[in-house]
Amino acid sequence: MPIYEYSCKTCGRTVELLQKMGTDKPGVLCPDCGEDALTKMLSVTAPAQMSKTATGGCDAAISRGQCGGCCSGCH
Repeated sequence: MPIYEYSCKTCGRTVELLQKMGTDKPGVLCPDCGEDALTKMLSVTAPAQMSKTATGGCDAAISRGQCGGCCSGCH
């Protein structure tokens, strides 16, 4: 099940909820203000991690300027 982010229209708090795909309403109240005013936010997905055994490995990615620090081995 994916984690969805919701924002409260009343107080502005961001809430993360584990829900079935395609769920429109969170079915819970805001934990801060208690209002039924949560709206789903557009979330950014996490990038795939680069493997040290990938083509060229981390060293090659660094030399191409493509290292995102995924494995913490190059920073």
